[in-house]
Amino acid sequence: METEKLFYEDSHLKEFTAKVISCEPYKEQYKVVLDRTAFFPEGGGQYADTGMLDDVRVLDVHEKEGIIYHTTEKALEAGKTVTGKINWEERFEKMQQHTGEHIVSGLVHERFGYNNVGFHLGSDYCTMDFDGTLTKEQLREIELAANQAVWKNIDIVVTYPSKEELANMDYRSKIEIEGRVRIVTVPGYDVCACCAPHVKKTGEIGMLKLVNMVNYKGGERITMLCGVRALKDYEAKDANGKEISALLCAKELEIADAVHHMKEEQTALKSKVADLSGKLLAYRAKEIPVDVPIVTVFDADLSGNEPRELMNQLLERGAKIVAVFAGNDADGYRYVIGSRETDVRPMSKNLNTSFQGRGGGKPEMTQGSLKGKEVEIRTFIQAEADV
Repeated sequence: METEKLFYEDSHLKEFTAKVISCEPYKEQYKVVLDRTAFFPEGGGQYADTGMLDDVRVLDVHEKEGIIYHTTEKALEAGKTVTGKINWEERFEKMQQHTGEHIVSGLVHERFGYNNVGFHLGSDYCTMDFDGTLTKEQLREIELAANQAVWKNIDIVVTYPSKEELANMDYRSKIEIEGRVRIVTVPGYDVCACCAPHVKKTGEIGMLKLVNMVNYKGGERITMLCGVRALKDYEAKDANGKEISALLCAKELEIADAVHHMKEEQTALKSKVADLSGKLLAYRAKEIPVDVPIVTVFDADLSGNEPRELMNQLLERGAKIVAVFAGNDADGYRYVIGSRETDVRPMSKNLNTSFQGRGGGKPEMTQGSLKGKEVEIRTFIQAEADV
């Protein structure tokens, strides 16, 4: 016997009573079948309702061959009458998103001829995939038109047309449907075959915001937030905007310009710092004696390509072999070893073996990293020089 689907009779039904038909163990949980239910099972791109059956939590809901199975954390007695309560905030939030999707998909189809070829309604986001591309201007056009549909507070119409009526009806459907077809209509905007519950009036959506659009499989994937989710998103962005405004000492509507200005200043400062760092490195290189077998330098402040640049400057001054170490005893060292007359690979290999190092390179230069104390590494370098 198929389960009576109360969510089709009233999408806003929050509480109901039902008889437990069966309860079977399922892994560490239970599968409960009721004679009727207001819990919507997973389907149509929408995840299932959750809630309670008496004092037992409903974790998931699925449908198979017309029977709806409620996954519960505890067993329920067969034949018992239970009170079901769905998680209404979660359900209403999903209905806002799903009805919003119908409006957006209907508008995209009508204005640009694209089909919705994918829909996913997650716990915190909703995406729609279309088989054609849109511009940012077209996306804003769709968003405005969709919100106008919300403001009109249109009645959502649900019908079950006969096969003859369906044959003469123009409606959207992503899959072939067998048996009775449920048609959800947003008058003037969309007609679509859909199994999910929706709001009763478009005004219940509250607000619709298209927050992202990316190219996907030759078309577009659009991310949408409706109602409660759109409000939460606005609250988060508003809080961030106010904080950034305060940090930049700029008006909220001018923070983008302020950030552009700050980025330009940062780029100029980076260039100036790089120039000064280069000069400082040159001064440092002139102060280091090069009349030893292996010039060894330890400097925790060296970063990026500076160890290699310092090595090259010391080689240009006539050093035979240069070993530069950047880092400290606690975190380890990055090293670069170079020479213009000696193969430094054997020395690098011995260094790696002695100090848990990794790295390598060409005869004239090797690079790597190691663990060890400066005094021990210096002793090792001195031993290499004495060979």
